[in-house]
Amino acid sequence: MVEDAGRGYRMIVPSPVPQKFVEEEAIKALVNTGFIVVCSGGGGIPVMLDEKENRIKGVDAVIDKDLGASVLAAATNADAFMILTDVPKALLNYRKENETAIRQATVAEMEKYIEEGHFIKGSMLPKVQACLRFVKSTGKPAVITALDCALQALKGERGTKIVPN
Repeated sequence: MVEDAGRGYRMIVPSPVPQKFVEEEAIKALVNTGFIVVCSGGGGIPVMLDEKENRIKGVDAVIDKDLGASVLAAATNADAFMILTDVPKALLNYRKENETAIRQATVAEMEKYIEEGHFIKGSMLPKVQACLRFVKSTGKPAVITALDCALQALKGERGTKIVPN
């Protein structure tokens, strides 16, 4: 437990990288028949297979919503992966005099930007990491943009597009 800035206490739990969705086949079947499926919001419910008891059980953990969404997008064979956030593009040198929007970048370029510390942990960093995971695993593009830019981003007019090397 740790103090949470005067708001009480918070339990610290691990945040494992999501592997797959328990109901992945059902989700794919619904998507493939034209249903809009709402799932994975807020990170999903963390579970694991207890091999001794051969059952699924809940665990104390937090699943990152962005990484969970990228796993789901890849599993459902999405044509592209889009993360909607509160900014129209990912930025280099965030909140500095030389701040620059990233229009398009390769996986290698984005990995270099991560190494250089351009993305804030718990904010833009997990979004970029989720996009990289999707692009690397599928060879398809990913986009980060604001909700009000989503339609323009689909047309390639807005957002940060991440593409294979």
